[in-house]
Order: sequence, then C-alpha cells, then structure tokens
Amino acid sequence: MMRRHFLPLLSAAAVAVSGLVVPAVAHAAGESVNIWLTTTDGGGGRNVTRGLEQQGPVSFAPGTGDGQQTITVDDSKTYQQFEGGGAGFTDSAGWLMNSSGLLSQDARDALMQKLFDPNNGIGLSFLRNPMGGADLSRNSYTYDDMPDGQTDPELQHFSIAHDAADVLPLTQEAKKINPDLKVMASPWSAPPWMKDNESYNRGWVQSQYYDAYAQYFVKYIQAYQQAGVPIDYVSIQNEPTCCDGYPSTDWNGDGLAYFAKKSLLPALHQSKLSTKLLALDWNWSQYQSYASATMDDQSIRSDSNFGGMAWHGYDGQVEQQSMVHDQYPDVNAYSTEHSGGLWVNDQQAEDMNNIIDYTRNWSRSVVKWGMAMDQAHNPHNGGCDNCTGLVTVHEGDGQDGQVDYTIEYFTMGHLTKFVKPGAVRVDSNDNSTVRNVAWKNPDGSNALIAYNSSGDEQSVRVNWGDQSFSYTVPGHTSATFTW
Repeated sequence: MMRRHFLPLLSAAAVAVSGLVVPAVAHAAGESVNIWLTTTDGGGGRNVTRGLEQQGPVSFAPGTGDGQQTITVDDSKTYQQFEGGGAGFTDSAGWLMNSSGLLSQDARDALMQKLFDPNNGIGLSFLRNPMGGADLSRNSYTYDDMPDGQTDPELQHFSIAHDAADVLPLTQEAKKINPDLKVMASPWSAPPWMKDNESYNRGWVQSQYYDAYAQYFVKYIQAYQQAGVPIDYVSIQNEPTCCDGYPSTDWNGDGLAYFAKKSLLPALHQSKLSTKLLALDWNWSQYQSYASATMDDQSIRSDSNFGGMAWHGYDGQVEQQSMVHDQYPDVNAYSTEHSGGLWVNDQQAEDMNNIIDYTRNWSRSVVKWGMAMDQAHNPHNGGCDNCTGLVTVHEGDGQDGQVDYTIEYFTMGHLTKFVKPGAVRVDSNDNSTVRNVAWKNPDGSNALIAYNSSGDEQSVRVNWGDQSFSYTVPGHTSATFTW
C-alpha cells in the first residue's frame, strides 16, 4: 500500500450514466422498515457511541412528498451486482488473531463469528490476502525464497507453509462461516531471485522468469484450492512500482499487459483454473500509466480469465471508475483497498463516503486493508506505521487479548450485514447532506445505506413507489434501512 499522505477522498458521487430499466416492481402497502444506526461523537470519527444498534421500526404510509432531506428509491432501475465487502488477512492480522497466543480459542472463535457470520456478525464477504509479505507483515517473504545467488526456475522449493500457520486456517474458517465469501490474492513482491535487483524492495521481474512467475501464481492458486479455498481473483501486482521500504515490484503498463497476455492468462488456461485476473490494483490516478495498455487490448478484455478493474481510493477522482465503465461497459469494477488510519480526519465520514462513492461508480466490492492491527499499529514491515483495521487486538499494553471493534467494523457492517452477495444496486438520488446508496437483495428485500454528514439531526423522507416513510437521523450517524 502507498504511504498515506493524500487528501481525504472527495465525497461528490458521480451520477451513474447508464442503468438497466426493468419492469415496475409491485410494492406491498405498509411495509415495515427496520433501522440500524452507528454514531460517533465528533473528534476524528473514531469514538463509537452507538454501533450498529437496531432501532424501533417504522412503516411505509401511502403517498410521497418532500421533506428536509428526500431520498427516492426506484428499484425498477438497476446497476451493477454486489459481490462482497471486507478486508485482508495480512500476516500481521493473521498472527494477532491466531498464533500470537493473545486470543483464547473461544475469543478467536467469537471474533471470527462477529466478522464473518451473516446473522450473528457483519457477514464480511470479500477477502483480499497478500501473496507473501507486505507492509502489514512481520517480515518480508515469498513462497519461493532462495539463498543469495541461487534461483529456482522450476519452482521446486515453492511452498505456502508460511500461510499454513495463520492466514490459510483463518481464511478456511471464514469460508466455512460464510460460504459466499470471495477471495482475492495480490503479490507485493515476486521472489527476489526473479528480479533484477535480487531484493524484496522494488526491482523488475526479469523477462526470462515471466513464465516461471506465471506458474508461481498457478501453484499458489492450486495450493489454496486443494486446501478448500478457491481463489476467485488475482492481480499481477499490488500498486505496481510502489513503494520503497517494504516488499514491492517495479512494472510499467506495457509490461503488465504483456505478462498478462503472454504468460499469466495462458498459464491459468493450461491449468484449467477459473481464477480471474483484475487489472491495475492501484489508484484512479494511475489508470493511464498502469492499466490502459491492458484495458485497450481487446484480446485480454475478452479472455474468459479476465475479471475486470481493481481500484484503490487513495489518489485521484472516483469518477475515473465511471469513465472506464463508460468506455468498457462489460468490464466489472472492484474496489480492492482503502485503509483506515490516523491520517484520516474523520474515519466514519471517509468510510461512508467511500462505500457510497465506490458503489455509485460501479464497484462490485468495497475492501479495506488490514483486518486487524494492535493498539500501536503493529506489526508492520516498513510502509504504513499508522494504519488501522476493522478490529484492534491489544498486545503488550496490559490489556493483552482485548479486542476492540473500530468504527471501520461498524461502517463496513452497514454494508455487508444487509447487502448480500448477488444484490443489485438500484436507483436513488444522492445529496450532500444525507449521502446514500440503495440495493435490492436476491430475496427481494431492500437496503438503503445513508450517512448524515452534518452535526445536526436531519429529517429524512424516503419515497418508494407510491408510498414513503420519514425518519430523523441523528448527526454524525450512519443508517441502514431495510424492508
């Protein structure tokens, strides 16, 4: 991940430029509306005073109209499908939650339920795990490390033994708790012996090892598949050419497209793997430099193992997602990383604006970075020394093993607990005071996610067909309405 010195994400959402108009949906009269709220008390948007607390229900009444803040939901007009939301089992998160000994078995089981269970937790449904060491790991490593000066082009020493300690068993358990879970994998560094500088940090993969590197992906996917964890998506590189000081690899746009077309996609086909490749896996501002060559190649876009675009939200404009969608409307979009951290002025506002902006601009996923950090933002391996996770696992501060559920847990829960994989985004009008996005689940239920960004309570009127309900949303409050 990039070191975080960016301005906060712009909150203005782009208007979706095309949608599918479907026949009008019959709306039952007097539908009951369930409501969940999360509130913070100002200062940094991190101190949760009310976390996903269910409120008393209200009901739709005949008639529509305007209120102080009016949201009109039109579920006859649909957009993209939702695949999932979540974070990553980094080496750091895996160790804190599993082999560190900080959590008892009962505490770990309870934590996993609260993260992944759709009923008793928030139902996380998308993991993005590093392939090897990253900045949020205890050290640098790959799955085929060799002594200095030695190479292994036949990958005879390939092994995922490192993951078998923490990352793999936690991923297996998450998949068992939530079978709808999607898993993506991204490398930070190729094995150093493949690179021109023989280092985990930066360096270019040498072209004579392109086919070996493609087989490195294949072996990783096969190993996880054999362990009961299908890998749904991979990217060639997390944030190509970024950054010094932790595992990373240099690429340019032409090289990424060449490797995809000539090595990785053919290797996936030859091994009869269904895993799909996502392009870029970096910021909106990096599209031209690192993804346009891939996207402009029709043979890559039409490949059955090509899955679409992976976006990070640290730099540039979110509308870039809609611009690419307009150019290539059949290519799916995924938001695959945006970490929380102390550089964020208001974490609740940023999280909610991200959820709304990303999905209003065609994202089928919303994925944070590390699942867990300790109270001092460790362990980390260079890179981000002030990142936060969905949970904090205390270590070495006299509260060893205490688990704190951060605002990021609750904001993600406003999406993942109520919007199920397979849901479709439906039309709703957005505004600057009460941001919102609406969904229809596979079972026909509706979910409206809203955020009152002001410090004052706002009277919200929700129109749906020929009926409506009104509700007063407190200041600095996230709300999910379901019916």
